[in-house]
Amino acid sequence: MEPRQITDKIFVSPQVAPEDLAALKAEGFTALICNRPDAENPEPLQAAAFETAAEAAGLEFVYNPMGAAGLSMDMIDEQADAIEGSSGKILAYCASGTRSAVLSAFALAGTMARDEILDAIATAGYPMPHLAPQIDHVASARADG
Repeated sequence: MEPRQITDKIFVSPQVAPEDLAALKAEGFTALICNRPDAENPEPLQAAAFETAAEAAGLEFVYNPMGAAGLSMDMIDEQADAIEGSSGKILAYCASGTRSAVLSAFALAGTMARDEILDAIATAGYPMPHLAPQIDHVASARADG
């Protein structure tokens, strides 16, 4: 597990293991966002078990899976709410970190300039310039209320 920084507060990574939790807490993380659906994981890494382990380690846990059904505005809002509601650093994770980077990019839409968001996720190892129109769309939808 190697957290990749998107902003001062948001980090993404591939799958986290229960044995990583104490180190994450020691590194100043306060919350985890799981963007990986349970169907992709063995039982010890599924949301219910992982939530118990995260909370035992003193970390908040949010389950916001992005699976084959795709992305929705509700998922983006859930990601944004989890980020805004956390008092410290957040680690969002999935299988490779890509879905977490996408959801975090959209969660930032309207709070950062589009090019800053794209630069941040590219610097973290997830270059996705093709997201520009969707980031603009999400930012516009948020501005319209």
